[in-house]
Amino acid sequence: MTIKTLPRLAAFTVLPLAMAATQAQAQTYEMAIATLIPENLTNNSIYPALVHFKEQVESQTDGDLAVSIFGGGQMGSEVETGSQVQAGGRALQSSILTSGAMSSFYPDYQVVTAPFLFDNWRQAWAFFDSDWFANFMSGTIEAADMRYLGTFDDGGGFVAFTNNDHLIKTVEDLEGLNIRTEENPAHVATMKALGASATPLPWGELITALETGLADGQFNAPVINTTYGLDEVTDYTTLTGHVYNSASWVVSESWFQELPEDYQHIVLNAARESVQLSHGASAMLATASWQKSCELFEECYIMPTDERQRMAEIARPAWRSWIVDDFGADPQLVDDLLAEVQSLRESLPEETYQRYGQ
Repeated sequence: MTIKTLPRLAAFTVLPLAMAATQAQAQTYEMAIATLIPENLTNNSIYPALVHFKEQVESQTDGDLAVSIFGGGQMGSEVETGSQVQAGGRALQSSILTSGAMSSFYPDYQVVTAPFLFDNWRQAWAFFDSDWFANFMSGTIEAADMRYLGTFDDGGGFVAFTNNDHLIKTVEDLEGLNIRTEENPAHVATMKALGASATPLPWGELITALETGLADGQFNAPVINTTYGLDEVTDYTTLTGHVYNSASWVVSESWFQELPEDYQHIVLNAARESVQLSHGASAMLATASWQKSCELFEECYIMPTDERQRMAEIARPAWRSWIVDDFGADPQLVDDLLAEVQSLRESLPEETYQRYGQ
């Protein structure tokens, strides 16, 4: 009895292994995506979007295109993962690059760092989904062998000041404050134009700088301010939205061109849907984080539209001078970008009224 049963058990044991081998062989294509964002479905908006993308692509290709997501910086820094994607997508096919890293592969992207570029999320999303921006980002193919898939809101997009001296309500309140910025000359130029001094520091030195008085304040998205305890080292926060942080989703162009055309369609459409999903989640998290900021900080303040406009009129000429004269951006490209955003600023409210108000 025992002697007869053993071969049967062995056969049933081998069968799943054979099936797994067959399934593995069926995966003709692989797409590995790297991001610094943690693999968490509730504390950020990008990872859930990538999970949705994976589900859509794998189901629509019947598993023939397998998608893997490596979050939390497992595959290295943004520049490191971007370089792997640029190298032809042999080990890593896709990466999420925030504005600084994106600019290192596609220098023209620096123009998107313009201060006070957007007034609201709808305007930002319409811009990043526009024909103008798609055409602009097509330049990544020639510049870096990367194909653009979409733009995520980095930390919710809009930023808020925090500082330990006083509440910022007007541009005059920035006078004399020493603000820590990213190591980004555009941010330095903007702070100086607004009357503050700027201390560019890497993220890892931020808390110490605020604790020791090396910097009086900083700015980041509210979700960053609350998640990383900026309320413990600064007392006041003001939502100005003077910078809109973005994260570009790119894929190796060489790898993309090796896909069958129907798979290319699936990847592009699944990516666009996933970006839209992320936008809503991003706005929700940013809104919740701002409410949390008002609980954690001693005082919070949302800068009114008129004052934001006054700050923009001061900051933007200084930024334009830096990006054209120092950075070397094409002045026509800068003007075209600003004109595109202004067109949306004027047309979107009117379109809404025409559609829903009459």
